[in-house]
Amino acid sequence: MLPSIKKFLGRLPMRALAVLALAIMASFWAHAQKPTPAKATEDLPPGAMQAKATTSCLECHEARIILQQRLSKAAWTKEVDKMVKWGAVVDANDRDALIDYLSTNFNPDQLQYQAPRTSTEKGSAGKISK
Repeated sequence: MLPSIKKFLGRLPMRALAVLALAIMASFWAHAQKPTPAKATEDLPPGAMQAKATTSCLECHEARIILQQRLSKAAWTKEVDKMVKWGAVVDANDRDALIDYLSTNFNPDQLQYQAPRTSTEKGSAGKISK
């Protein structure tokens, strides 16, 4: 410890040191506890309900959670109703249109979702070019 800090801390009463230590720990704890908002790593497909799906679904999920789904209309209906019960904000007037949007864009007939790759060359990670 630096002599100037040690000298300063030596002059503080024990109660003040405890309060200072708690304040420092609380600030680190508060920073660590801040939830990071879900980020849309990819956009949902365009459509009349894209904005509603973004605000309703991406409040808790990343876009890829929705993008990788391949559900029937009946399954999307159950999924949306379940999410609403769990707190998703979906206006009753938008429910059917949202289900239509999801079941149109993410149904079993769609191609399988391909996650974006960070590298296009297989096995290139960690290699150094000469």
